[in-house]
Amino acid sequence: MTVKKDSLLKGTLILALAALTARALGLFQRVPIEHLLGDQGNLYYSNANNVYLFMLVIATAGIPSAVSKMVSERYAVGRVLEAERIYRASLVFGTAAGMMITLLLLALAPVIAGPIMNEPGAAASIRAIAPSLLLFPMIAMMRGYFQGRQYMTAGGISQIVEQIARVIASIGLAFSLAAWGFSDERIAAGAAFGSVFGSIGAFLVMVWYARKLRAGETLPGRRGTDRAESRMRWLDIYRELFRLSVPVVLTAVTVQAMYMLDTMLIKPLLDGHFAPETIYRWGSVLGQNAQSFAGIPVILAVALSQSVIPVISSAHATGDRERVGSQASLAVRIALFSGMPVVLLISVGAYSVNGLLFSSDEGSPIVAMLTFGTIFQIAMLVTNSILLGIGQPSLAMKHAVTGILLKILLSFALAPWLGVYGLIAATTGCFAWVLLFNVLSLKKRTRFRVIERRKWLPFLLVAAATAAILWGVQWGVLGLLDHLPKRLAFFFSSAAMGAAVIAVYPALLVFLGVITAGDMQAYPRPVRKMLGPLIRLRGAAARGMAD
Repeated sequence: MTVKKDSLLKGTLILALAALTARALGLFQRVPIEHLLGDQGNLYYSNANNVYLFMLVIATAGIPSAVSKMVSERYAVGRVLEAERIYRASLVFGTAAGMMITLLLLALAPVIAGPIMNEPGAAASIRAIAPSLLLFPMIAMMRGYFQGRQYMTAGGISQIVEQIARVIASIGLAFSLAAWGFSDERIAAGAAFGSVFGSIGAFLVMVWYARKLRAGETLPGRRGTDRAESRMRWLDIYRELFRLSVPVVLTAVTVQAMYMLDTMLIKPLLDGHFAPETIYRWGSVLGQNAQSFAGIPVILAVALSQSVIPVISSAHATGDRERVGSQASLAVRIALFSGMPVVLLISVGAYSVNGLLFSSDEGSPIVAMLTFGTIFQIAMLVTNSILLGIGQPSLAMKHAVTGILLKILLSFALAPWLGVYGLIAATTGCFAWVLLFNVLSLKKRTRFRVIERRKWLPFLLVAAATAAILWGVQWGVLGLLDHLPKRLAFFFSSAAMGAAVIAVYPALLVFLGVITAGDMQAYPRPVRKMLGPLIRLRGAAARGMAD
């Protein structure tokens, strides 16, 4: 039984579906934990989770992306054994990185929680989550190799299994510790330890797929056709890997650095300016509610960021500039068009969706503001990967580093004055800054164009009209159902807004001319099938008006 390759669009859909499932399971994990813990316990858990995710990005983000690029380029020109040697070298590095990063996090947990976060109680949660980093670097290397070979299913399935194991373990441990009478500090640590079970599940899935792939193919080197490539020195491999990966790490860490900085700085920057209970409430909502919701609109962008690298790299390696430009533009366009309705649904409907899932509707403006800024994050993530694919990772790194510095400066300037909203404004400013310079760099080097200039105003009108409709639906439904229990009213309001955005947003894209009949061939078949009737209806209406 062989493993089949995936196209850009199919690979993106696989990764997006896996990420959506993983995100839904992750949200399902956070909801009961948020209900179980108090504000301080939720802040412990959020701090540990953000530190873990930040360290995970450092340990895994750069090398796997570099592996994906190097493997795809070598397979494109027939240097198969060289690609396989790169894979083996990356696994060795992943093993060493996992051991080092785990020991480092275990040793530094009191320092991170105490002097840096001013939350000593978070140290237990940080230590509990650290062992999961033993396996994740190796898992990430394997995912990078499979992505470079354009086999996306393995990484997608491993994400789902990881989240299932993590959710079951985290919730089970948290509620067991609560039933036994442990403090919030210990309950938060138990919930954090669930990530260890997730890493084991993901690793077993990737090992199974690796064995399956090996059983279904014969490498040319086994017949003696390119043995010279198999002697490529590991020193040369690591030199190329690190040349590519260091800029990628500094680029990939941007989003998680923003979220970690927000939860780490909220108490030091706001202490003395706002009441302690207000700071804990803001920190709990920001870390548990808002950051959970903000991860939903970027799901497709993350999938595109992963699947576009081997496609762009292969086209760039063969000198196909036309394909580089068309695929890069299509990736950003799909991410932007698909991300906008989700951003609007959550940000405009924050009062309903936040009140439905979490213990209180308090902090809904925080959810709305952070989620709205993800529209810049969506395009930033995809353009970062395109710059890597065309061999310009250092540019993406420079933009990310300057963006992080801007974030820190704005946080210190705005947070004492605006509180948590100042931190969020600084985060959004960072994403917009990085995106602007990414786009300018791509325009100089490729035939890159997201959408035609004349379509920008109609697209903004689509977003504004959709937001207005969602606002009316939310408060209309809540007004009609104010006699029902609040959470039930929130459910109907959220469902009505979901139905409204599905019905209204695609129609507005077509009837305001953002997507035309001439654009349809560039989109995947499910999108063409969904928009086809609307395109035909608009064409018939235009002909009728002409007659």
